[in-house]
Amino acid sequence: MSTGLEEIVAGAARIEADAKRMINGRADVNQLLPLKYRWAWDKYLAGCANHWMPTEVAMQADIALWKSPTGLTADERTMLKRNLGFFATAESLVANNIVLAVYRNLTNPECRQYLLRQAFEEAVHTHTFQYVCESLGLDESELFNMYREVPSITDKDAWALEHTRALSDPDFRTGTPEADRAFLRDLVAFYVVFEGMWFYTGFVQILSLGRRNKMVGIAEQYQYILRDESIHLNFGIDVITMIRHENPHLWTPEFAAEIRAMLLEACELEVAYARDTMPRGMLGLSVELCEQYLHFITDRRAEQLGLAPLFGETENPFPWMSEAMDLKKEKNFFETRVIEYQTGGGLDWD
Repeated sequence: MSTGLEEIVAGAARIEADAKRMINGRADVNQLLPLKYRWAWDKYLAGCANHWMPTEVAMQADIALWKSPTGLTADERTMLKRNLGFFATAESLVANNIVLAVYRNLTNPECRQYLLRQAFEEAVHTHTFQYVCESLGLDESELFNMYREVPSITDKDAWALEHTRALSDPDFRTGTPEADRAFLRDLVAFYVVFEGMWFYTGFVQILSLGRRNKMVGIAEQYQYILRDESIHLNFGIDVITMIRHENPHLWTPEFAAEIRAMLLEACELEVAYARDTMPRGMLGLSVELCEQYLHFITDRRAEQLGLAPLFGETENPFPWMSEAMDLKKEKNFFETRVIEYQTGGGLDWD
């Protein structure tokens, strides 16, 4: 496996694109050109085109609403704090996985270039929750320690970390079927489940507030995060698909069944989180509608992985979510500032 830190071999032959591999590559990963995985480079460019910073978003209306005794209901306040509490550390967990596990095991510079961009975006997302916490005057220790104090959040984070534990071993190396499958499990856990399933309940909740002209600053920031996460998800799916293409022996029927079981368990954990954050329903949402939405999302993820659906759910109970994500150039529906999205318009956001 090439790390990019090996000793320079003077007079070595020039790199051919065909010599590059997703994992277990031997080509020099310091040489970006010639490109082989154009899709990874395109996603890097899409991420750069979507650049934003949380401090660009005004929070005055949110602050006034939060401080008002009648601004939000008690249930809305509980949901918002638990929602922020999950995301506050979830983004750091994803970033740690990228930097400490994924980056060193993907052996091509195109994907590594995108991972560098994604790692920065995860830092921006973590910055977002610090900015919100500071703006609203929330209890910092409560918000950022919630993953240890709220059981449904603890269960999700513990599940994800279990699937990356082997990769956190500094001696872990891909190169055997067992190790390569461990890496694929990690990619499914963090890209497909964490970013592609577990963030979506939170997005629905906060964007539902924004649709009712509540906490519009936070909702705008979540919209930007959702746009980023959509590209992260599509990148992860493409990485998994390309690894399978180059290593077809890894995706056995037994392994496919294991991945399906992962998706099912992850869906159940997210339904528990939805129940924990809004037991009585609010904002036109309910646990039942969120469960239907999660079944829909889980089936979409299974389809993207080339697997049969788990639930057979074909109806999206929140079609406005697709509208919120599918933006090229238009006024943000929270009407706070103009968004210019230069690339990525052909991505599938569901």
